Amino acid sequence: MITSVDILNAKILIVDDLDANIALVEGILRVAGYTAVHSTSDPSEVCLLHSKNHYSLILLDLQMPGLDGFEVMEGLKAMEADGYLPVLVITAQPGHKLRALATGAKDFISKPFDIAELRARVQNILEVRLLHLAAKHYGKVLEETVRQLEESREQVRLQAIEEGKQLEREIVSARQTQQSLLPRAMPEIENYRVMAFNQPTRYLGADFYDFLQLRSREWLGVLADVSGKGLPAALFSSMVLGALNTELRSGTEPHEALNRANRLFCERSLPTQFVTLFLYVLSPDGVGRFISAGHTPVYLYRAATGKIESLVSDAYMLGMFEFATYRPRRFRMERGDIMVIYSDGLTKAENPRRELFGDDRLTEIIRRVGPAGGEVVRRCLMKAIDEFTLGIPQADDVTFVIVEKHQ
Repeated sequence: MITSVDILNAKILIVDDLDANIALVEGILRVAGYTAVHSTSDPSEVCLLHSKNHYSLILLDLQMPGLDGFEVMEGLKAMEADGYLPVLVITAQPGHKLRALATGAKDFISKPFDIAELRARVQNILEVRLLHLAAKHYGKVLEETVRQLEESREQVRLQAIEEGKQLEREIVSARQTQQSLLPRAMPEIENYRVMAFNQPTRYLGADFYDFLQLRSREWLGVLADVSGKGLPAALFSSMVLGALNTELRSGTEPHEALNRANRLFCERSLPTQFVTLFLYVLSPDGVGRFISAGHTPVYLYRAATGKIESLVSDAYMLGMFEFATYRPRRFRMERGDIMVIYSDGLTKAENPRRELFGDDRLTEIIRRVGPAGGEVVRRCLMKAIDEFTLGIPQADDVTFVIVEKHQ
């Protein structure tokens, strides 16, 4: 089974004679989560490096001084016994594309390249390459298994048990990798306190939250819930987080970042995949704006009155409708106000009698302990969920973020 961990940990080599191009491609891949990205500006080193490191993908510029990309591929072809070249060529010359494919390259991308296209092609080639290697590996494993069956059925039984344990370890590893996408610490935002909680599902979940300081010095926060479960949802969740980070860190306005992300997801995701998302921007004076893309209501506790308001909008979820557009709405927080943002895994949590935690229970807790502050609300919600579910793992992640204005 090829997991998202396998893909993100696959060894990648970037070959380009210009350091600026190497830095650009390497930065894009590392933002997307790839952990083993290497590079060289000397094409004569490629074959030696590949013989030592066995790269799963080589991103190869065709036009380089001394030894061009076609000569590099000929050298690689002599090394690969099965003739499989894990090469993605990068070229600005349309006439080189067919020649590169005929030489053995698996795909190509044109300069100047589109970031989303580059990521998609890299992921596709890596997945095919890893499946190719896995097929060879499991072919050998199957032969060994038959031999062991002939020698001893008990050995086969023990091997099956060990494989089950390995699969469980892979699931645990994938879950840990997904958890690592969440912020390691809450941001320090002027005049606010921010708290969060995430209780993973028994499967691979797909909730995430994140924070980013904008160029305006305002703080942006987002909580998203990706449809589905398991590896497809985990991969899509990583894609969503990467796409949003790329747009927002480049200075794109939040609403336009969502517009672009929606178009990307409509083009690149499966028909059944979509994202519900709540994005908000905070300024020190308490004036904020938000976009709710098909997300659950966000509750805003007003300290002055003890009342609870709902922040909702009629925007569509991301990834379902290409015509959807996203526009911000304004809100304001005063001292002592508390905003509770959550995924539907919180209100859909079930107890052993199949009863739902529900919105009424959630708002009652917020109204009752809101005067004591955001940290008390966080602890009470955690305790209430644990007591309600009796600690039973849920089908969905239970995730929420609490924002309190203290000045």
